[in-house]
Amino acid sequence: MINDYQMLSGLQKVAILFSVVGESLALSLIKGLSKTEIRKIRSTLRSMETVSFLVKKRVMEEFYFGFLAEQEETKEEGPIQPFEFLTDLNDEQMFALLDKEEPPVIAMILAQLDSDKKMLILNKLEPELKGQVLIELGSLDDIPLEGIIEVGARLKEKSTYLPRTADFSRGGAKEIADMLSDMASNEQERYMQTLQNENPELYAAVKTFFLTFDDIMEKFPEDSIRTMLNTVELDLLPIAFKGLDEEKINELKDMLPQKKQAMYNDDLAAKPQPKREVDGARKLFVDAAKQMEKDGTINLQDILSGGEMVE
Repeated sequence: MINDYQMLSGLQKVAILFSVVGESLALSLIKGLSKTEIRKIRSTLRSMETVSFLVKKRVMEEFYFGFLAEQEETKEEGPIQPFEFLTDLNDEQMFALLDKEEPPVIAMILAQLDSDKKMLILNKLEPELKGQVLIELGSLDDIPLEGIIEVGARLKEKSTYLPRTADFSRGGAKEIADMLSDMASNEQERYMQTLQNENPELYAAVKTFFLTFDDIMEKFPEDSIRTMLNTVELDLLPIAFKGLDEEKINELKDMLPQKKQAMYNDDLAAKPQPKREVDGARKLFVDAAKQMEKDGTINLQDILSGGEMVE
C-alpha cells in the first residue's frame, strides 16, 4: 500500500485524481492533456498499488488549492450555482444528460435533486451502476469545489444540445411492432422468438401491437375477415392461403360471395409459390386490417391482447 505522499511522482498524483473522481471529471479539471498523456495516466493507475486514504486526501487537497489559486483573480462575488440549469430539464432530458456519465458525476447531479426525482433516476440505473452511484453519494466531500464547478459548466453546455421532449423517441413495444412490420416473415419470426426467450414481458407487450396474417386467421371475427377477403384481389387469395390447411382454406372460400367462389383459381392454388410472393399477398390482409382500425371498425389492440370479441 502507498502511504508516503512525498514519494509520489506527478504522474502518480494525476492517476490518483483519476481514481478518486473518475476519468471524465478529472479530464474536465486538468485541461490540455494529450491522448498519449492520458494513456500514460491509465497505465500508471493500473500498475499502482493500493493508495491509503490519507495519501488520497493529500492529493485532492493539492489539486483543490491549486484550482483556487488559479481562479482567485476572476472569482465572482456571491454564491455560485453551477447546477441551477437542472430545474429547466424534464425527466427524459435528465436521463439523456446522465447517459454515459461516470458514477461520480451522476452522484453529483443526484445530490442536487429532490428525493422523488433522485429515486426516479436511481431506479432507472442498472443494479451495478446504482451501487457505484450510491457509494459515490457518500464521498462527494472528496471532490474539490472547483471540480464541482467545472462539472456543472460542462453539463450545462451538454444540456443545450438535448432534444426537446417532442423529439424523443419513446421506443417500447409499439415501436418494435412497427419495425417488425417492415421485415420479411422469417426475420419477424426469428426476432420474436429471440424476444420471447430473452424478455417474455416485452414479447407479450409487442404482441398486443404486432399484427400478422396468422393473427388475422386465428383471432379475427368472421365478419372482419370477410371484409378483408373482399379488399384483396381474387387472384392473390390462393397465394396468401398457401400453407394453410385444407379445412381453413375451404372455410375462407365459403366466406366469399358466390360469384367469387366460382372464379377462385384452384389451379394457381395447387402450384408452389415463392415465399416472397406469399408474404406479399399476406401483407395485403395486414394492411387491410390496419385500414379498418383507422376507419374505426375494429380495435387491433383489443383483438391481439385477447379481449373477448362478440360476433
